[in-house]
Amino acid sequence: MSQENLVIRNAQIVDGTGAAPFNGDVAVKGGKIDAIGRIDGSADREIDAKGQVLSPGFIDMHTHYDPQLCWDRLATPSLEHGVTTVIVGNCSLSLAPVHRGDSRKLVRMFGKIEDIKEPTFDAGVPFSWESFGDYLDFIRPGLGINVGAMVGHSALRYYVMGAESQDRVATDTEIARMCELLEAAMAAGAIGMSTSYVDIDEAGRPVPSRLADMREKVALCKAMAKSGRGTLQTVPYFIDPEQQLQNIQELGDLSLASGIFCTIAPIVYSPQAPELYKRNLDKLDEQRARGANVFGQSMPRSFNINVRLSETSFLLYGLPSWQKLMELPIAQRIAAFGDPAARDKLVRDAEKRFTPLFRMAVVGEIYNPSNARYQGMRVADIAKAEGKSIPAAMLDIALADDLRTEFQINDAIHADLDIVAQILNHPSILIGASDAGAHVSQFCGAGDTGDLFDRFVRQFGKFSIERAVHRITAEVADAWGIRNRGRIAVGAAADLVLFDRNKISRGDEVFVSDFPGGGNRYIRHARGIDKVIVNGEVVVDAGSYTDARAGQIV
Repeated sequence: MSQENLVIRNAQIVDGTGAAPFNGDVAVKGGKIDAIGRIDGSADREIDAKGQVLSPGFIDMHTHYDPQLCWDRLATPSLEHGVTTVIVGNCSLSLAPVHRGDSRKLVRMFGKIEDIKEPTFDAGVPFSWESFGDYLDFIRPGLGINVGAMVGHSALRYYVMGAESQDRVATDTEIARMCELLEAAMAAGAIGMSTSYVDIDEAGRPVPSRLADMREKVALCKAMAKSGRGTLQTVPYFIDPEQQLQNIQELGDLSLASGIFCTIAPIVYSPQAPELYKRNLDKLDEQRARGANVFGQSMPRSFNINVRLSETSFLLYGLPSWQKLMELPIAQRIAAFGDPAARDKLVRDAEKRFTPLFRMAVVGEIYNPSNARYQGMRVADIAKAEGKSIPAAMLDIALADDLRTEFQINDAIHADLDIVAQILNHPSILIGASDAGAHVSQFCGAGDTGDLFDRFVRQFGKFSIERAVHRITAEVADAWGIRNRGRIAVGAAADLVLFDRNKISRGDEVFVSDFPGGGNRYIRHARGIDKVIVNGEVVVDAGSYTDARAGQIV
């Protein structure tokens, strides 16, 4: 045997199939796994993995790194959490196709729906492409992570129909043009298409995909299927439980009509609707029983969110008097929230709509020393002690910090560990829905992999390690048609993660300012992950990024 590029020795191998761990070596050559077992001979590089787990690289099926990949080909921080493949283009949004000089609509929809702001786009996303294939060609050079890219239905529809995409159903000619573009995108390397039943644009209007009728959706799904693969991802109309169930039913109809894989995200547990998750799971089971290839997505992470009045908060979208101020430039925003004439109305409005939610809020990061006494306290307790309402206390604390105060709302949704484990273990659910790369000024979606191993495997024993690995590797790869990934097998792509099963976790959220255009975001630094290998190249080594760039479009 010729010399290997890399040999990892003495590892506890969890191969992604769900089989029990076993001890052995793995040899890598030419970006692929060349041998498994006892490896004799030398290699260009050898790694002693004694005491560590070697698994396939993790796959995150629900991210919004489309813009970030334009300036950050590593999709930080997901890569350091062991994620070697990300799926982008979710929720009906992608950065192509787009007419030259007509990108503003896409930018504003991304801003409203995914909290990626216009100054960041202006500084970091050149829009030097038009077709979906052109966008893939732009991000491909220097990729450090594998990318599966979906065509956003709203982007596609707007490209073909313009402003009328938000007013009416498409004509037969327009549908044919959309299908033509989608087929070309699939031929260029797209993995599928995403749509949405719920999202709104910057003006509060339904995004273009929501105007599509069944005729259009079936045609697009059949166009995808011509490529021999294809996934339809969507977001349900979660505002109305009955409509959400109808959305799942429709996905079943689309899958049966076209033969493609359909997935809906997220399926979560909420104490406000404690039986809904069961109804969703039953509906998914019903579709699969009639032969449809339909799965839900869920995540291990509790729905935790940070509110900073200096940033964006989708929690305030339903509070017009506050949201109007949130859209102002920061200096005007500070003045408006601090205006004594406006205070009574702001407080009254928030008391009616949001006091129950903000009763859970805890003061996190602060900037003015006068707020130090509040750090770690519940806003409700501060309000009671000072004889104020909760919104009034929140405003006073925030204004002292020029609105930068962090208010942490933790464990409001998807927090019952036993119920979440039931959802994650359900055969009609895939583990995903991280939203990494989106809502970055409110939370960090990256790190769900570490949370799965930390809480659900190590702390509470809800999963065996082989089951957890299988759920975020081979199972996802098979569902999405990502070939030759997700398993440690001879001939498979050498996407690998080496980690300490006793230490792996997602790390704490950190608020940083490292986006183009002065944008801020939350990140997490992984713990317990030693090495991340993408197509045979070590891209993360002892927590640090290397110069290796071996990512591919998958």
